[in-house]
Amino acid sequence: MASGAVPSSFTGLKNGDHHGLRFAKSPEFVKVSNLQRVKFRRAKVNMIRNSQNPGSETAELEPASEGSPLLVPRQKYCESIHKTIRRKTRTVMVGNVALGSEHRIRIQTMTTTDTKDVSATVEQVMRIADQGADIVRITVQGKKEADACFEIKNSLVQKNYNIPLVADIHFAPPIALRVSECFDKIRVNPGNFADRRAQFEKLEYDEDDYQKELEHIEQVFTPLVEKCKKYGRAMRIGTNHGSLSDRIMSYYGDSPRGMVESAFEYARICRKLDFHNFVFSMKASNPVIMVQAYRLLVAEMNVLGWDYPLHLGVTEAGEGEDGRMKSAIGIGTLLMDGLGDTIRVSLTEAPEEEIDPCRRLANLGMRAAELQQGVEPFEEKNRRYFDFQRRTGHLPVQKEGEEVDYRGVLHRDGSVLMSVSLDQLKAPELLYKSLAAKLVIGMPFKDLATVDSILLRELPPSDDKDARLALQRLIDVSMGVITPLSEQLTKPMPYAMVLVTLKELSSGAHKLLPEGTRLVVSVRGDETQEELEILKSVDATMILHNLPYAEKKTSRVHAARRLFEYLAENSLDFPVIHHMEFPNQIHRDDLVISAGTSAGGLLVDGLGDGILLEAPDQDFEFLRNTSFNLLQGCRMRNTKTEYVSCPSCGRTLFDLQEISAQIREKTSHLPGVSIAIMGCIVNGPGEMADADFGYVGGAPGKIDLYVGKTVVKRGIAMEHATDALIQLIKDHDRWVDPPTEE
Repeated sequence: MASGAVPSSFTGLKNGDHHGLRFAKSPEFVKVSNLQRVKFRRAKVNMIRNSQNPGSETAELEPASEGSPLLVPRQKYCESIHKTIRRKTRTVMVGNVALGSEHRIRIQTMTTTDTKDVSATVEQVMRIADQGADIVRITVQGKKEADACFEIKNSLVQKNYNIPLVADIHFAPPIALRVSECFDKIRVNPGNFADRRAQFEKLEYDEDDYQKELEHIEQVFTPLVEKCKKYGRAMRIGTNHGSLSDRIMSYYGDSPRGMVESAFEYARICRKLDFHNFVFSMKASNPVIMVQAYRLLVAEMNVLGWDYPLHLGVTEAGEGEDGRMKSAIGIGTLLMDGLGDTIRVSLTEAPEEEIDPCRRLANLGMRAAELQQGVEPFEEKNRRYFDFQRRTGHLPVQKEGEEVDYRGVLHRDGSVLMSVSLDQLKAPELLYKSLAAKLVIGMPFKDLATVDSILLRELPPSDDKDARLALQRLIDVSMGVITPLSEQLTKPMPYAMVLVTLKELSSGAHKLLPEGTRLVVSVRGDETQEELEILKSVDATMILHNLPYAEKKTSRVHAARRLFEYLAENSLDFPVIHHMEFPNQIHRDDLVISAGTSAGGLLVDGLGDGILLEAPDQDFEFLRNTSFNLLQGCRMRNTKTEYVSCPSCGRTLFDLQEISAQIREKTSHLPGVSIAIMGCIVNGPGEMADADFGYVGGAPGKIDLYVGKTVVKRGIAMEHATDALIQLIKDHDRWVDPPTEE
């Protein structure tokens, strides 16, 4: 077979690309001397062998999923699929702070002050450092800001603050050169450092044109690399999903693959110049895209033998529980696989407020790695690492002779279950409202964001007619009522579903129930294969995956992956609900972060059909909202307005916190509508790729409005901008009036 050359990033290849391969030359392109079609599992895949070491296999490529044009390395993306082992990296020095696998996970944030305001910036950096941050990033737009950076650095040193400072650079190579003389690290965005701002145009390239673009990047970027070497600075090659260049998007698509290749173009230049003091990041506002991009990055670094550290973050995450949840889903998922050496939780809040949730998330990741939490080794064949492909459990169907409708006990887009107490049954109307049901003359009816099923650990006495009537009314509207086997045997509730353990199933105790009783099976996920075999003989309506919170060595994420693998291998399509029981007095942020990491880390892989969060001393509404937030953050069930809200920085042209609150107050009742609230347009309209409408700072006191990636109105005075946004939503027939209070 004729030989050819493929980029060091193998993601450029698609099925069939091996015929007549011709790619541009590059110092680190891998020579292909034997690109073969070989049989792997049930399909043929491409295999690459390295011509420099013909006896060794460099990489095998396989479709990311059946029929996918994206070929990905078979090389693992993490150290272990059955326990948390931290990925080994080199150490990168950022000032006096060491990043990498030999050091604790570092936490950082970004200032929101005007960089030219030296005293305000210095004061904010000191507050951030006092909160325990390891690194602070500061935006540097132009020469005036760069000049101010020298004063900021000197002032901090005089005040005995040696926290490393990072310059955030977009569109300004000369400014990067200037500020590298005083700051400890330079963040460059490959999408806009040498390329022009994306116009979202589809460009056509031949080999020579593309090579000229790469030569231009090298010419612009090389002086900064050489200067960083000279001064001992670090660098972050920080790809952002929202600001990929037209060139990259035309060649690789607006995708994780394009994000990785964009970063690798710059990394190859660094390596060519023997500069290795850099880290990668792959940020996106969509946690699913973010997770896929980092995995692909690491898989390809493994193929190449690269060991650079990772900075993790979900950009434009938002505020409050929303922002914490999205960050936990993205960052926590990767931490459980041992990926990540420094993190930022990007919130639309004061930067000091980011440090505490960031620390909680870092501690969770460090603890998992130190204990090497996991399960016994198992072979994993069915989980898709690189592209989202949801495993949908078989939803309940109506059986002949059943007198109630069980089809509504789970939701096709993801279910929310809640634990209800006997006390709540004493006030039925309040219970119905807390479940987000609509009330008509005191009778409950399901709505868009109504809880699907409830768990009642204790049934009311048989003679408590009022409580039982309250439950019956829920059953009548197809809400599931789940109760333990022991309760149902002693004081049966007609049509309730019965919660059983594997041990109870094995003992045959469930056979004492009336024929046709719906079963819900609780499974830990770390049982032996023999113990799980009982599932093959059970007609379960759903499975609750429930590993006790107090478990130290066993990992919920890995136990669930093992369970899903067992189900797939045995063609068992039960719906699986992630059931998490939290202890009393758990901090709310710990609950959100733990749920986002453990359940979200599975849902981003399409593993799971819903969530059940139990925390006896937590507010019921908080738990319900957190559950729906989790599903929406994993791009499953959309029950409220989605906000892409940036965390603010020195470029921000208005008070993001205040404006975000105003917009949310007036638009939070629009499920299915996504609104981006951006302080400036530095990351490009692409960061609003998931948004239907955009509210963007265009100039001081002026707002630009977008529909998708297209600006439709410019220079609107800020005092009229929110009303103009609402009118824009109405013009596109996406507005509904807020519901009236009953």
